[in-house]
Amino acid sequence: MNLKLTNISYASKMNLSLCTKLVKMRKIALRDALREGMSEEMRHDASVFLMGEEVAEYNGAYKVSKGMLQEFGAKRVIDTPIAELGFAGIGVGAAMNGLRPIVEFMTWNFAVLAFDQIVNNAAKTLTQSAGEFNCPILFRGPTGAAGQLAQQHSQTFESWLANCPGLKVISTVDPYDAKGLIKSAIRDNDPVCMMESESMYGHLGEVPEEEYLIPIGLADIKRTGTDVTIVSFNKMMEVAKSAAVELEKEGISAEVVDLRSIRPLDYRTIINSVKKTNRLVIVDESWPFAGVSAEIAFKVQKDAFDYLDAPIIRVNSADTSLGYSSVFVEEYLPNPRKVIAACKQVLYR
Repeated sequence: MNLKLTNISYASKMNLSLCTKLVKMRKIALRDALREGMSEEMRHDASVFLMGEEVAEYNGAYKVSKGMLQEFGAKRVIDTPIAELGFAGIGVGAAMNGLRPIVEFMTWNFAVLAFDQIVNNAAKTLTQSAGEFNCPILFRGPTGAAGQLAQQHSQTFESWLANCPGLKVISTVDPYDAKGLIKSAIRDNDPVCMMESESMYGHLGEVPEEEYLIPIGLADIKRTGTDVTIVSFNKMMEVAKSAAVELEKEGISAEVVDLRSIRPLDYRTIINSVKKTNRLVIVDESWPFAGVSAEIAFKVQKDAFDYLDAPIIRVNSADTSLGYSSVFVEEYLPNPRKVIAACKQVLYR
């Protein structure tokens, strides 16, 4: 076990307090961090339950819920039919009646069928009831491309859902962040959509043995730097960090900011970083039109224009549907080579 000085946050409902503590760390996979977070909350609160396709008998499509049926039983870990609209609606109704459902979608691509429940019901419950009803529900599952899965299984949904008032959206592949955020999401009184990555469930990271929470709405600086700010989230963080390592070999110091939360978005951390480096590259797996990268670019040029020494550059996926060919996948997605070129462009224009 490693000992590491870590910021640990403990929450009681809406009140979050931070403390610094020496804790034991171990390296675990993203799927295990998510399972630990859900299981801890289910042990603490009998109103929390998990439902979705193959979450029980099969231990989850990506083995995130492995062993949870055995621990919590069939009334709290529930296999559903292949009917996203139906079981999402059951979850919303349960949340309005005092429970805290975790609804797992096998992929957010399939959750499009459930958007009526997510966008028209869960997101609007509080305002439509004039504050009388909350909807404390967590919708979660993988988003984005995962190799050669072609057009209908490779879309990213952060900007889709963040566009709707009433929904909170979190997106990460870092196991430490994932565990802290999923626990906060389960305790939140508003609907939360958690975006994971189908290709990163085996991704390893250090996670404390002790319980902790990470507040929704805070970005994290994963790597400090002075020459250029790279902002990203989810599995594109690995692309951003790889680019930063290569840039350092050429004497370029890149600061890497992990959004973690898409809505609410931590504008302050981004803008403070840009004020330090004076340059910004945004790496976003989604399409360029009306996406998260566009929102960040607008906000930075509005609030930190005088600090920019070069135009903002966005590195997005190609503005087309993803083809099946492996050659198309490579050209379609952001990669370290494209990020390095963008950073050099803002530095040497």
